[in-house]
Amino acid sequence: MPAIPLVNLQRQYQRLAPEIDRAIQTVCARGDFVLGRAVEEFEAAFAEAAGARHCIGVASGTDALHLILRALRVGAGDEVILPANTFIATAQAVWCAGATPVLADCDPRHALLDVASARAAITPRTRALLPVHLYGQPADMEPLLALGRERGLHVIEDAAQAHGAEYRGRRCGSLGIAAGFSFYPGKNLGAYGDGGAITTSDDALAGEIRLLRNWGSRVKYVHDVMGFNSRLDTIQAAVLGVKLPHLEAWNQRRRTLAARYRTALRALSPHVRIVEEAPWTSRHAYHLFVVRVRAGARDRIVKTLQARGIGAGIHYPIAIHRQKAFEGLLDGSHRFPETELLASEALTLPLCPDLADEEAETVIAGLTMALDAGASEGAPH
Repeated sequence: MPAIPLVNLQRQYQRLAPEIDRAIQTVCARGDFVLGRAVEEFEAAFAEAAGARHCIGVASGTDALHLILRALRVGAGDEVILPANTFIATAQAVWCAGATPVLADCDPRHALLDVASARAAITPRTRALLPVHLYGQPADMEPLLALGRERGLHVIEDAAQAHGAEYRGRRCGSLGIAAGFSFYPGKNLGAYGDGGAITTSDDALAGEIRLLRNWGSRVKYVHDVMGFNSRLDTIQAAVLGVKLPHLEAWNQRRRTLAARYRTALRALSPHVRIVEEAPWTSRHAYHLFVVRVRAGARDRIVKTLQARGIGAGIHYPIAIHRQKAFEGLLDGSHRFPETELLASEALTLPLCPDLADEEAETVIAGLTMALDAGASEGAPH
């Protein structure tokens, strides 16, 4: 592992070990490993934290989006619009539901779904908009919600990277008809394995999703509809229940570190551009801290940082429409210039609540050195 990893999960566990161990032991002693008490307790707490009436724990963030679409009867013959610059799970969730993912470009300043591009992608088959709150920053939801009302479309939040983020004073997870969260270990709120959740304030939708996640069953051995096995494990819920009260402080630490990076990296302009905070963002969760460097220099800089023990990364080097998995499933005639440029320039710096100030300074010095080594390579677009 790098001396300064992208996310330091070991250090986080060391801080919480007594509480985590006790929570896991409690589940083991009760033996309620599937839909046990810790799941119900976490669902109630996370719904409150997200500003929604309901939280339904599921097996992953991908399943969260898939089950929302299924519950909304979005499927074969339908289209769902989503950004081209996101992790492939967003598009695969649409595919799992039987619908067709339709891509739109991002805006160049914030790397979020471009509303005009989304509007241009609407066809008579469009049933839903699926904006992604990328890197911990909310998409611009007001015009997207207005577009949804105008065209009769569901607006579903992909909040997998936005635990605790706020849009104009409202929590991500409370803005659309429903939202899907991931608890992958590296997330701002991460489990010790896969896990996810859906938040919604629609009572009927919540009931449908609870049915779908549990083989279409409310009563054991009685199955009302075709469903799935997608339940948040009780042990993972117990771990998340320990971590949730720390989320606000952890996010504040992320924002403090991000501000430190921003101040220092101004001196590296124009060779480094920082993905900007949007004016509608009340609270950025800073799941990732992403900068842009010249495309031809990016891979060299990442290797240089990694050689110095700095766990820099790339989110995401291959846009969805360039993925082999989607050959023949997406309309190859469309191009997304901002997304493709971002994919070639984006560089992610280490950022997590347990990153020490002196480690952040080491990251800044390492990036400065890497840029100096290729000073003639120019600036990002």
